[in-house]
Amino acid sequence: MQKFGNLIRKKREEESMLLRHLAAELDIDTALMSKIERGERTAKRLHVQQLTKIFKLNKSEAIALWLADQVYAVVADEDEALKALLVAEEEVKYQKQQTN
Repeated sequence: MQKFGNLIRKKREEESMLLRHLAAELDIDTALMSKIERGERTAKRLHVQQLTKIFKLNKSEAIALWLADQVYAVVADEDEALKALLVAEEEVKYQKQQTN
């Protein structure tokens, strides 16, 4: 499964960028950047925006992966996770219809 951290690590390695250099670009600690890549911490939205620019990522896809990681972190250990996600999906669809 593609996760935001995996995507960032892949792009960083493709560009032969050291972890400490990427962390410096974002003005965060190298250890935090490592945890983000491993999926142990989630990046802040500002960092996601910066990373999309640094690696020329599709902004919509990158934000969707980042949001998916956050949602998963909330529901991962819940017995009713799938049911809750379906309810949330319907709510998102409803809200989109209301704004269009």
